[in-house]
Amino acid sequence: MKRPLKRELTFQLVETARLLRAYVDQRAHQHGTTRAQWGVLGRLRRQEGLNQAALAEQLDVQPISVGRLLDRLEQQKLVERRPDPNDRRAYLLHLTPDGRALVDDLDTVRGEIAGEVLDGVEEAAIITTLETLAAVRERIRLHKQERLTQLAANLADSAA
Repeated sequence: MKRPLKRELTFQLVETARLLRAYVDQRAHQHGTTRAQWGVLGRLRRQEGLNQAALAEQLDVQPISVGRLLDRLEQQKLVERRPDPNDRRAYLLHLTPDGRALVDDLDTVRGEIAGEVLDGVEEAAIITTLETLAAVRERIRLHKQERLTQLAANLADSAA
């Protein structure tokens, strides 16, 4: 029996993401880091000076999880926490020179991975896929927001 296309696409997205995460994990490990640490380092290179809460929000993870990652990266001398001049309770996050060098090396790895998994795929197909994925992400965000709004309304109703 043939699966409906939307269901098949959803399955393929999930399975492909799982395989790609495992592959990236393996490649990151070869460079002495993890995929999660790689994500933190990459985000900080794009936006140095974030605080932990803003970084967690951008990575869509809990601040405590980011805190643990930052502790490890700080121990490895890849990230440093600097006092926030506007909030004495907070720290701003910056890459160290070693952290910047590692991110630069990992950019080469990112390019290699992209070549390995996408060589032979037509540019038009890649553009269509990017557009489709952007639409899927937006629908997920909207559904997530609608569910949170509904949950809040239900809680307010039950409290009243």
